[in-house]
Amino acid sequence: MNELNPLYSSIQPIGPIKDVSSSKSVQPAQKPGAASFDDLLQQTVRDSQPIKFSAHAQNRLQHRQIALSDPQVARLEKGITDAAGKGAESSLVLLDNLAFIVSVRNRTVVTALDSAQTNSHVFTQIDSAVIA
Repeated sequence: MNELNPLYSSIQPIGPIKDVSSSKSVQPAQKPGAASFDDLLQQTVRDSQPIKFSAHAQNRLQHRQIALSDPQVARLEKGITDAAGKGAESSLVLLDNLAFIVSVRNRTVVTALDSAQTNSHVFTQIDSAVIA
């Protein structure tokens, strides 16, 4: 073979070939406490979903004659996304003179209050507050 092509003379054997088809797949190293790719993907998909208003929240908005403008809805969505980024599950979101109790995980407004109702209320079962 060496006589046919001079390049073959410079090739050195690399040793026996190992069968790696049965070896386990290697997972990339991950820092302790770091989110996995799947977690990050699911979070991104969740954050891209529009917010929802529960039937109770819709009733409260209508009864209290609260109308949200598009910029207010965008700020509310950003507040929910920010709360989710910090790991919140149930949050009080303060927006202008309004207060919203939000299920962050479901991106759902549970109830809404205006300034008249927020003066005499205690908010319980929340783990965070956001000023949007």
